Amino acid sequence: MLEKHSENEVHVDKVEQGPTSSIAFGLERLGLIAVRAPIVSCIVLLALIVGAVFGIYRIKIDDSLSQLFRSDSREFRQYEEVTKKFPAEEFDVLVVVEGKTLLERSNLEKLRDFVTDLQLVEGTRGLVSLFSARQAPAPGKLPAALFPAELPEGAAYDKFIETVKNNEIIRGKLLSEDGTLALIVLSLDPEVVGSNKLTKTVGDIRALMKEDLGDTGLNVQLSGVPVMQLEIRNAVERDGLTYNILGILAGCIIAIIFFRKISFMIAAAFPPMIAILLALGALGWANFNLNMFLNVMTPLIMVISFSDSMQLTFAARDRLIAGQDKFTAFKNAVLVVGPACVLTHGTAGISFIALMFSDSDLIRKFGEAGLAATIIALVAVLSLVPVFGVLFVRNEKVFAVKFQGADAGVQALRNFCYWIAVRMVGRPGLFSLIAVLFVGGLGVIYANLEPRYRLADQVPDKRQAVAASDRLDAKLTGANPVNVLIVFPKGESLYSPQTLQTIAEVHATVEKSAGVGNVWSLETLRRWLAEKAGSADVATLKEYVSVIPEHLVRRFIDAEQDAVVVAGRVPDKDSSQLLPIVDKLDSELDAVRKKHPGYEIAVTGLAAIAARNSANMIEKLNHGLTIEFALVAIFIGLAFRSWVVTLACILPGIFPVVMSGTVLWAMGEGLQFASVVALTVSFGLGLSATIHFLNRLRLENKPGVGSALAVERATVLVGPALILTTVVLACGLVVTVFSDLPSLRLFGWLSAFSMVMALVADLFILRPTAMWLINLHAKLHGADKQAI
Repeated sequence: MLEKHSENEVHVDKVEQGPTSSIAFGLERLGLIAVRAPIVSCIVLLALIVGAVFGIYRIKIDDSLSQLFRSDSREFRQYEEVTKKFPAEEFDVLVVVEGKTLLERSNLEKLRDFVTDLQLVEGTRGLVSLFSARQAPAPGKLPAALFPAELPEGAAYDKFIETVKNNEIIRGKLLSEDGTLALIVLSLDPEVVGSNKLTKTVGDIRALMKEDLGDTGLNVQLSGVPVMQLEIRNAVERDGLTYNILGILAGCIIAIIFFRKISFMIAAAFPPMIAILLALGALGWANFNLNMFLNVMTPLIMVISFSDSMQLTFAARDRLIAGQDKFTAFKNAVLVVGPACVLTHGTAGISFIALMFSDSDLIRKFGEAGLAATIIALVAVLSLVPVFGVLFVRNEKVFAVKFQGADAGVQALRNFCYWIAVRMVGRPGLFSLIAVLFVGGLGVIYANLEPRYRLADQVPDKRQAVAASDRLDAKLTGANPVNVLIVFPKGESLYSPQTLQTIAEVHATVEKSAGVGNVWSLETLRRWLAEKAGSADVATLKEYVSVIPEHLVRRFIDAEQDAVVVAGRVPDKDSSQLLPIVDKLDSELDAVRKKHPGYEIAVTGLAAIAARNSANMIEKLNHGLTIEFALVAIFIGLAFRSWVVTLACILPGIFPVVMSGTVLWAMGEGLQFASVVALTVSFGLGLSATIHFLNRLRLENKPGVGSALAVERATVLVGPALILTTVVLACGLVVTVFSDLPSLRLFGWLSAFSMVMALVADLFILRPTAMWLINLHAKLHGADKQAI
């Protein structure tokens, strides 16, 4: 066995005399430009790095919860119109106070002091709480506050608390039915929410929570869009640093362990690191915003570039051991391995191009950024590996003598690869049939995966916001808004009888709709006035609207008074559970639309947008992945100019995807945005092993060389690098499990798992399938005609 490996290593010189046509159409020769003047190339590189650093400082974070659904669709444009006219929800901090002793006299007094102090926090516009409630007004007078300046005591206090719990304005909206949870809605200035001032404002709120309520025994948590955005922003910044450090360490450690020379570690690991820096800098100069998907760009660039840098370094190392000088060794490595590197980046690019057809602006931007990063990574790897090799490798003759007989780590991997290859080529037909049946069975399971989406998946689940939202789901029917926009026809005013009647009927419909609660609108005030003040006339309603603070009025009535919102809330359920609620509400409103034909009535809000669009968008991405299977297989086949290659790469390409989908199914999970994007990208990246093996097999599969021997040689020569790169890439991706963002954790571990499964497919599916197809080709066209 060892003797056969030595033959494979020594015959590298002869391999250069293989097929003259390049599968990359000569693009690999880009890597030879920089090595002609390595010192000048490094000076140019240094200038590019300086520019990239400034570009990275230009990158901003997009922490919007609606970013996934941002598109040119009518529904999203309508949602944006609502958020502009009624901006409260985008700027509301929800303070959730909970405890069995919430309504005890001492705690209630401290809670009122806390609410008072909140109004003094810099950046706040106003707030709504149970202390905002009013008593029934006396005729001709403004209503007095529900809570007196001095709270009663004893039996009078108990009676007072019953009155508070039964108040129609706050019951089930700002105070739970059992009186154990209170909601304080704090409205922030839009300028604060959109800037770095948000960190200080939220910090001041948290300080007041501790100072005013720290000794009450009450549990106080923050939620709402600004808090979620801040938590996303902090998580994205923290995760980016984590991925950079851990990914780079993983690459360096594994490279130095197996190469046992600093110079080869630099040649293998530094180009991917520089590719990361250059790509991120380019994205900064191109005004890309960092978000939950672009945050994984660092490990993805590492994945894209490290695989090829390892292949190039391994190839050059083998040639140095065989006695070539360093210039010749790295030049030949580029010429032989470079075409496969171009092709692997090409398949990765196709994966990113597929994402650019998504309905989501976020995913399209991710596709554009990934494509740009792929091109930059290709140029960086092809150019820098030979440059660093020529500059840093010293005493190549001494190195060749030393490692010709003492290369234990790589030799062990070669032995392992040879052991597998011998068994796979023993019965290629049988193993190919097993592979077809196995992948087909996994495909059936994958086809049964259902789209899944929750808004909470975008938010760090180890922080307060999600926990607070869960409590609102449990006690106050939910934290996620579902709004009904009512736009008046021309000629109708806010207080016209027809308009008030329309608002009343929409409000009643939303209240009766199953799954929607905490309904607020102008009708809420109108009903309260009719019941408590005994007056339902328009003049009284106008008077009370005029004395309500501006920030409260803008929650339901726009500044031009030509549109209103009926606001409701729903729990943060999976989109498959929310969609029936939204659709049912929309259909129930048809009766109101028919009765009032001039009024535009539309169900909107972030929860409604998510429920309606997420499943469709995920299904489209999944269908795009299916199309990508065929396109990539044809692309690779055309590059190799061989139908054998087209058929050979289908099963190993599909296997990681359907295997990962089966794991999701076994865990009771469905297809989320993060998982389908991970599978789409991993499919393109996972084919790297397939392409490098087929490229090597193409060089080995010459007339006079049996197909079994060609497969064994190709496996032994490229296998160690494939195994090492898979380990490094999996480590680089799996570090995302440390993220607070559920979607990022899912993306990371699923991508890492897919990469490992791609290696399994390459070793156990590609080998026998390729050999069986080569033998079939020989039977159809004769043994002298090359199959690959």
